[in-house]
Amino acid sequence: MIRLEKRPVPSKLWTYLTPIAAVVATMVAGGILFAFLGKDPVEVIRIIFWDPLFHPDFSAYSRPQLLVKAGPLILIAIGLSLGFRAGIWNIGAEGQYIIGAICGAAVGLAFYPMDAWFIFPLMIIAGAIGGLLWAMIPALLKTRFGTNEILVSLMLVYVASNQLASVSQGLLRNPDGMGFPGSRNFQQYPAAYNAELIAGTGMHWGVLTAFLAVIAAYILLNRHILGFQIRLTGESPRAARFSGVRPKLLILFCMGVSGAAAGLAGIFEVSGPSGQINISFNAGYGFTAIIVAFLGRLHPVGILLAGLLLALTYIGGELAQLMLGLPAAAIQVFQGMLLFFLLAMDVFTNYRIRIGSPEAA
Repeated sequence: MIRLEKRPVPSKLWTYLTPIAAVVATMVAGGILFAFLGKDPVEVIRIIFWDPLFHPDFSAYSRPQLLVKAGPLILIAIGLSLGFRAGIWNIGAEGQYIIGAICGAAVGLAFYPMDAWFIFPLMIIAGAIGGLLWAMIPALLKTRFGTNEILVSLMLVYVASNQLASVSQGLLRNPDGMGFPGSRNFQQYPAAYNAELIAGTGMHWGVLTAFLAVIAAYILLNRHILGFQIRLTGESPRAARFSGVRPKLLILFCMGVSGAAAGLAGIFEVSGPSGQINISFNAGYGFTAIIVAFLGRLHPVGILLAGLLLALTYIGGELAQLMLGLPAAAIQVFQGMLLFFLLAMDVFTNYRIRIGSPEAA
């Protein structure tokens, strides 16, 4: 008889082994999926994880793109991880990402074609405020009426997506675009363009902000009383209440920070790599960042590494689609498997496998 026995304390070894085991299990299950699609699983895995970094024909383009893709994932995941640690579940970062991009882009386009140094900083501020205010909707509803922040934040993603379609075809549409949906291209508007800081590296202000967010989150969680309150609330809500933690203020703080981080990711993306507001702007970074946060064990350094790994699957997935004709949905399923196996493997952190009857044990 095989059964699970609860551990007296969570296993530290399995805490660190779980992400590695989940990645290996994802490769195996993904290989089976690719085999059913008629592709060589070893070749697909090699293209996804190896070729973007080391293939001489692709690495020159793919390595800078690794930072471009990882930047928004890391920035959003850092914001989400603070709430997740406290048991506050913001699942609507994708909507906050979209609204941040819309607000920031609207500010930049309002000054077109002015060439002034303050335009891009104003866009960044507007993007952060837009994401923050969008996150405040589920936060205030939870603190005032006790609603479920998971459902409210998730439903607001669809509202934000419709807002994106609306402004792409209306308010922010390029008047010189011959009727096609989409805003002006920020790459042709130097005052509002998020250009590379070092040419050919993929390093722009969004990537730099993501790295700074990792450092700030580490200091907050390990060196500040607020970080202690966040960790205490997640581990023992009852003890947190007795220690003087004000749960409503903590909800507002965590939701606000995660919304602002997602909004920043949105404006950095729309003013840089994406280049414009359009119907297909939302690339799913807000949802993928949830995988990044959990794969990184909600730890800032772990999130940094997990963000780079998930960015690699984006780039390698696009390469596999181009070279082997894999459908985009197969790559999305492959990424989703990573979260599935991570949650499944996480059982071994709190439980151990026992063989034999309970009486014999």
